[in-house]
Amino acid sequence: MNKKSFLVLIVILFGLNSHAQQETSTQQQIASLLDSWHKAAAQAQYDIYFDLMTPDAIFIGTDATENWDKKAFQAFAKPYFDKGKAWNFTAVERHIFVDKSGKLAWFDELLTTQMKICRGSGVLVKIGNQWKIQHYVLSMTIPNENVNEVVKIKTPLEDTLLKKLTDKG
Repeated sequence: MNKKSFLVLIVILFGLNSHAQQETSTQQQIASLLDSWHKAAAQAQYDIYFDLMTPDAIFIGTDATENWDKKAFQAFAKPYFDKGKAWNFTAVERHIFVDKSGKLAWFDELLTTQMKICRGSGVLVKIGNQWKIQHYVLSMTIPNENVNEVVKIKTPLEDTLLKKLTDKG
């Protein structure tokens, strides 16, 4: 390998390493934001919690009727925060992905909660130099061997809800 080829290889490897370091740093920033968001709920820090979300954020909860824009979610959550403790979610596993522009990210996480293991997933956008949560989905996990039991429990409620939803159109 001649000196010129060697220098090109070094520049390419340095560039790849720099990109990998930047992506790792971005993922660490996002992980820190998500941890802070969950901590703010556990400590009933209403303003901090909602400031980490975009103005047009959506929160989808575990109940089929829980599909809130930020304003509606704030109204739902305020009484919990006012009592001094909202909910306590701690990530035990998390995967973060960032698009090539570095301005859009998505993630999934397993959480330990008062509902036992839950799954969270969402989308973040970079506004200026800050990441914000734009969309979050919380779901309870159900062991496959227990699905039939859970379906039996939720069928009466959700059949009524499905009828109401399908009769709208």
